[in-house]
Amino acid sequence: MITNQKILITGGAGFIGSNLCEKLLEPGNRVVCLDNFSTGKRENIAPFLENPDFTLIEGDIRDLETCRKAVAGADYVLHEAALGSVPRSINDPITTNEVNISGFLNMLVAARDEKVKRFVYAASSSTYGDSKTLPKTEDVIGKPLSPYAITKYVNELYADVFAKTYGLETIGLRYFNVFGRRQDPTGAYAAVIPLFVKKLINHKSPVINGDGEYSRDFTYIDNVVQMNLLALTTTNPAAVNQIYNTAFGERTTLNQLVDYLKEFLSEYDSEIARIEVLHGNSRTGDIPHSLASIEKAKTLLGYNPQYSMKDGLKEAVKWYFFNGQLTMDN
Repeated sequence: MITNQKILITGGAGFIGSNLCEKLLEPGNRVVCLDNFSTGKRENIAPFLENPDFTLIEGDIRDLETCRKAVAGADYVLHEAALGSVPRSINDPITTNEVNISGFLNMLVAARDEKVKRFVYAASSSTYGDSKTLPKTEDVIGKPLSPYAITKYVNELYADVFAKTYGLETIGLRYFNVFGRRQDPTGAYAAVIPLFVKKLINHKSPVINGDGEYSRDFTYIDNVVQMNLLALTTTNPAAVNQIYNTAFGERTTLNQLVDYLKEFLSEYDSEIARIEVLHGNSRTGDIPHSLASIEKAKTLLGYNPQYSMKDGLKEAVKWYFFNGQLTMDN
């Protein structure tokens, strides 16, 4: 655990960012959250606002001076801010590029100039693109399949150049389909798990894109928090300036996912077990199958994920039921 440090978390009001804020405030760190609330939620950070060790800066990473203000005095940066979603990037590639590439570069420059100890950033499994190799290993990627995937790969290239050119320590974490508490079930680009949960708890049929046999390495939020902490604190020189898969290392099809959700949700509402599932068209830009090798993270960082997909799903379902997320009919 890292203690008594000043840590900037960009996108700190988002799903992953707010979980990192919560975890890093516990041991007495000073946490700065930078967010423009385009996708982050104020309610995600509401519990921290009265904490004297928590600072909120409302601003946009596309503005360099805002980035400089946010990183001032920081020991470490956790860069989570980005416009996610493959479909969003296909619909609006320009904004995705501005936020995910220009904004990322602004943060790298600000971190370099402030001489932070380490810059840990959210990379993406979308970088594997059309590579058919399973499991995915960090050094074998294909061609990107969406504007979003391009932006996340460019992040890795920029981080590598800043490490080699300016001596900035960087670590990229390729997230694989992260889910869990505070993940937004509303909006046009909601991730599949909260979207399906929302449908089922409102007794509506979830719609699977395609035949449901596409598979993903669904990764519970606590495993992702663990990886970020390990990336911040590692003292192994060989572990720095690297890219790591951030996953559990287990593959689940969308059909299996819905079956698990119906099983776990029906413990709270028996009607859910009888809801039918619908199938729609396959989605442009989707990778058919995703499964991570986590051997590199285990070897160099000591990563030891505590939650399987099913264990994490049980926790996530419980959170949605007991945190007022049940009756959103929009």
